[in-house]
Amino acid sequence: MSRKPIVAIVGRPNVGKSTFVNRLIGHRNSIVDDRPGVTRDRIYFDVEWQNKFFTVIDTGGIIPGDEDDIMLSIFDQAKIACEEADKIIFLVDGKDGINPIDYDIANILRQSDKPVFLAVNKLDNPESHMMINDFYALAIGEPLGISALHGSGGVGDLLDLITEGFERDDENKEDDDETIKIAIVGRPNAGKSSIVNALLNENRVIVSDISGTTRDSIDSNIKFNDRDFVIVDTAGIRKKSKVDYGIEKFAVDRAIRSIRDCDVALLVIDATEGISDQDKKISSIIVEAGKGLIIAINKWDLIEDKKSNTINQFDKKLALEIPFLEFAPKIYISAKTKQRLNKIFETAEEVYSQCTKRVSTGLLNSVVKELYALNPPTSVKGKKLKLLYATQAGIKPPTFVLFANNVNLLKEHYKRYIENKLREAFGFFGTPIRISVRERSEKGKK
Repeated sequence: MSRKPIVAIVGRPNVGKSTFVNRLIGHRNSIVDDRPGVTRDRIYFDVEWQNKFFTVIDTGGIIPGDEDDIMLSIFDQAKIACEEADKIIFLVDGKDGINPIDYDIANILRQSDKPVFLAVNKLDNPESHMMINDFYALAIGEPLGISALHGSGGVGDLLDLITEGFERDDENKEDDDETIKIAIVGRPNAGKSSIVNALLNENRVIVSDISGTTRDSIDSNIKFNDRDFVIVDTAGIRKKSKVDYGIEKFAVDRAIRSIRDCDVALLVIDATEGISDQDKKISSIIVEAGKGLIIAINKWDLIEDKKSNTINQFDKKLALEIPFLEFAPKIYISAKTKQRLNKIFETAEEVYSQCTKRVSTGLLNSVVKELYALNPPTSVKGKKLKLLYATQAGIKPPTFVLFANNVNLLKEHYKRYIENKLREAFGFFGTPIRISVRERSEKGKK
């Protein structure tokens, strides 16, 4: 697939950039709030207009000259977005009129060799269009009035201008390829964004000691050993009681949705703090969603006096604290030193192959027959469970249906036994397994 053209959207805080992005992509994806500075990182979305496909970058609101660390980082992100972009949309607020910050941003954009399109937003009624002419003072081209909130005004005209020269290409539509989507999840400050930046070798997402810096889930494309991956950095998931209603709640919801949309989840644990109850809850979300799972113990460089068996000891501790995640591979990494970071891709590829593994019906039934003979279930009130037939019903996660004489006789401990034996026989390394049972009379046995 050829590279899609890239369009960056820049402007000062609270001019409606994320609302405009949501209008372009057709649903509420970027976080929208009345408070400035909600979008902090640059977020990438695929957009289609008149059968032309391009990527739009939503950036944080920038204030040139602001010395606040976070604002400086946002400014850097916006500059990188402009460097990456083929075209730039400079969004201003038509309701408030020209702001001194708009002049500063215009001065910066004039130094760029990229085409810049000035869009005057929030012209939500005919009377407000009288404000457009004022924006000629920015000396950055003809202003075009739009209403991102209502999709009215010149939104279509703006998109026609933006996509002029972009090729029509039906092949740019998302295809069913073998790209593996990895969601980086965990508690705040476990080092998720640092891992993403280290993998990409660039400051793609803002890294800060301030808890909750990442608000949106951020997709990044990367190729490793000729395999395409999408890395999704997510907001840190805190306990519900500690999550503020509004922006943070929406960000946490987005992180959970990213888990549901991914192929493999990388659960990042801070090696200096060990596994917490919140880590266990996050892992439960991953397992319930049926996603591949890798446990990444980050900040391994900070563990002092490591010996040859330190990892083994940590493995044993994890096995005691999270025995239900015994199937998940553990990797010990350091985002700071880049220790073992390539193992993330290698392990994700292995896990994905296990998530998509299929077992032939004949071989599956041979294993089920053997495990039943080795350890037949105990009778319940004189009745005994008989497993008549088994089949694999699906993948991602591997899903099996057992046909039995009585569904009530299959107890949880025996289902766990079946799962363990299936793993012994077929691997299913790093993936949950689904086992369901259906009732069938012995006459109906295949």
